[in-house]
Amino acid sequence: MNPAYNGTIEKGNPVLTTLAEAAAKSSSWTGHDTRLIVVALAGIALVVLLSAAAKLHPFLALLIGALFVGVSGGIPADKLLKSLTTGVGGVLGNVGVIVALGAMLGKLLVDSGGADRLVGAIVDRVGERRAPWAMVLAAMVIGIPMFFEVGLVLMIPIIYLVWRRVGGSILRVGIPALAGLSILHGLIPPHPGPLVAISALKADLGTTLLLGVIVAIPTAIIAGPVYGSFISRRVQPTPPEQLATQYSTTEREDGRPAPGVLTTLSVILLPVVIMLVKTVVDLVVTDSKAEVHRVMDFIGDPIMAMIIGVVWAMIAFRFGRGRSGEIMGAALAPIAGILLIIGAGGGFKQMLVDTGIADSIGKAANHSHLSLLLLAWLIAVGIRLATGSATVATVTASGIIAPILLTSDHTSAALVALAVGSGSLFLSHVNDAGFWLVKEFFGMDVKQTFKSWSAMETILSCVSIVVILILGTFVH
Repeated sequence: MNPAYNGTIEKGNPVLTTLAEAAAKSSSWTGHDTRLIVVALAGIALVVLLSAAAKLHPFLALLIGALFVGVSGGIPADKLLKSLTTGVGGVLGNVGVIVALGAMLGKLLVDSGGADRLVGAIVDRVGERRAPWAMVLAAMVIGIPMFFEVGLVLMIPIIYLVWRRVGGSILRVGIPALAGLSILHGLIPPHPGPLVAISALKADLGTTLLLGVIVAIPTAIIAGPVYGSFISRRVQPTPPEQLATQYSTTEREDGRPAPGVLTTLSVILLPVVIMLVKTVVDLVVTDSKAEVHRVMDFIGDPIMAMIIGVVWAMIAFRFGRGRSGEIMGAALAPIAGILLIIGAGGGFKQMLVDTGIADSIGKAANHSHLSLLLLAWLIAVGIRLATGSATVATVTASGIIAPILLTSDHTSAALVALAVGSGSLFLSHVNDAGFWLVKEFFGMDVKQTFKSWSAMETILSCVSIVVILILGTFVH
């Protein structure tokens, strides 16, 4: 996926452009624009071939693909490696730290026996047949204030333990959880993409939130439990043995009784609550210089919230001296390769961004005569496919569509914001760090990941835009 958007639109950045700059970029299509599109497609194809056909490790395949895109896209030689390392560092500095902390938290949850007790309570309550529905609901609750990556690393031990109980393909319970997390990331504030779209398009936050929930519920159901049931009969990956072992513990080694369900829930939900409080403060306290803002900006940052969650888990689960350290150290080894792969995915994405391909997509869309909702969706789809980042797609598409929205009196700004968010979810593939994160966590090859994760993301995008278009006939 993408690093957290910091709330500013940097001057001179080729992607996070101001509305004025986006409006100005309406010149005619050039040969250079065509070349950038071809380079992006060739770079994506190269990564797929190297990793799927040549069986090259995805980490190396992504680095080679990134360098190909940079050289072919015209990035000067003296800036190639800087662009690459900026992308790698940007992802690892945010997503990487969160994944590592999430792995520690997940291992503490499992080794305490608390996760197994919680899963047992869920499955006993809803039954094995309805477990996928419980997973999509749990993911949507946990994902309200969280970035996709944070929610995923918190859900992974739950996904593994539910899968152990219900059997079959892990995708039967995994896809619903992914769908619930992803649709919130794309459509629902306080996620960074939706907030930026609301601000850029001057949409009403409350209206967008209400309509977003209306869109998200049927979309998550279709892409989650319904599609998960379908694809789990056709794709049956073998989850990594290390992770499967790590997340299969049902009893504590120190002989202590497993913590209760409420204690376990407090560990899982503490980071959620902290980030949710930060969101409420941002919305309620209008003075941006207030002390409470500075405090919550620090405590409510995803990394800090996860650190607090890990510390609370150590206290709440009452492991003996040194035992917590051993558990958390053991949690890091299985994710080392995952971190390198998602870092390389960030480098590949940055190379595409630095070629300026988003501007070329904007040019192609500026003079279109399509419905404004459909146009907003298509612009976001194009930028998502090119750059791999849902947030970059949302920010850029919002900037392009905002001047056009000013001339339209009959289209809801809230629905346009949702259309942009919907397009930003379309077809996650090899230039998206989230693609590799899901691939490695679920033990899939590239082809299986396209059939499951990428297809699910595309279903989310297509179903949500259909619902948005239907709402557009009633809401103006």
